[in-house]
This record gives sequence, C-alpha cells and structure tokens, in this order.
Amino acid sequence: MNVFDQFEEKPFGPLAEHMAKVKECVSLVGPMFECVRQQNYEELKRISQQVFKEEHKADQIKNHIRETMPKSFYLPIYRGDLLAYLKLQDDIADSAEDVAVVLTIKRLVMPASIADHIMNLVRQVLQVCTSLFECSENLRDLSERDFGGRRVREILDLVAQAEREEWETDKTQFDLAQKLFALEDEMRATDIFLWSNVFQNLGKLANHADKTAERLRRMLIR
Repeated sequence: MNVFDQFEEKPFGPLAEHMAKVKECVSLVGPMFECVRQQNYEELKRISQQVFKEEHKADQIKNHIRETMPKSFYLPIYRGDLLAYLKLQDDIADSAEDVAVVLTIKRLVMPASIADHIMNLVRQVLQVCTSLFECSENLRDLSERDFGGRRVREILDLVAQAEREEWETDKTQFDLAQKLFALEDEMRATDIFLWSNVFQNLGKLANHADKTAERLRRMLIR
C-alpha cells in the first residue's frame, strides 16, 4: 500500500508510524533521570545514544511523509493541517533529544534536597505526553466516517486532559526553579545553570505535547 492509499483509507496511519518513534524517544526520558539520580553515568550515556538514534529515525519518517504525501486528495482534514501536526509531533522527539543533550554535557549530580521534586516534574511531564499518546492511539483507526462521532469526542476529552496536565506542569516547574535557586550558596553556578536548562527543556517537552494536542483539536472540529 502506497502513502496515497494509506491517507485515503486511514488518514492518520502514516502519522501513527512517526508517533511510534516519538514515543520511543519519550519513553527513555524517565530512565535517563533515574541514571542521573543514581549517578550511573555509563548507563546514562547508553540511553542518551538510543534517544539520538530514535530521534533520527523519527526525522527520517517525517521527511518521507513530507516528500510523498499527495498534494491533493479527498480527506475531511486539510493537507496543511496534517503537515503542521507532523511538525509538532516531531518537536516532541526533538525536545526529548534536547533533554538528553543537557543531561550529558557533564556529570550532573542531582541535588538530594530537591531530587524527589525533580522526579515528580519528570512524571508530570511524561503524563502530559502519555495523554497525547492516548489521543494518537485513538486516531490510528479513525476513518472518514468516524469524524464527528463518539471516537472524536473521546479524543477531544483526552486533549482537554493533556491541557490541564500541562498547566499543572508549568506550576511545578516554576516551584522547582525557586527551590533550585534557593540552593545557590550550596551549588556551583554552572550546575544551577545546567539544571535550570534541564527544567526548561522538560517544560518544552510538555509544551510541545500540549501544542500537538491543541493542533489535533483544531483538525477535528473544523
């Protein structure tokens, strides 16, 4: 089956293939932070290299979809919306890669006094991504006749859930940043800078998942 047939039969089929690689990137974020907490830097290096590989595979799928998607075909959604959604999906993989890069710039030590708070932020960020992934799973078999039906309403509920979770993540990120800078007399300035960068990239990961969910809503309610 060529790409044209895939988009005609199941509009989100090729996008689901790309999302599968995005999910693999995101699935490695939690283990990387566990490695930092345990100061297992060799395992961190191995996992981060896997993130880079999966992100590259996601890029390859993204480029293939862009190059082969028909310029005109009948669908209940616009080609431009599909490509915009694809770009946002890919931003999630890029953000996971950015987290891996910052965590491996140097051998970071997770401050014991805020370690639990850091891991809580990680869990919240990953929950936003999980809600988006559930939307994606529901999209996989969405056909033209389903648009406007119960399946779409279920997806829109998940989109709203992802948005609420991203809002909570923003608050957690801000509180954690305050706790980090309260340690300025105990930590090197470079370490505070790097951890602040880590938190920002985690926030971007959640934000990109939220934006992808919002783009999905716009496609489904046109």
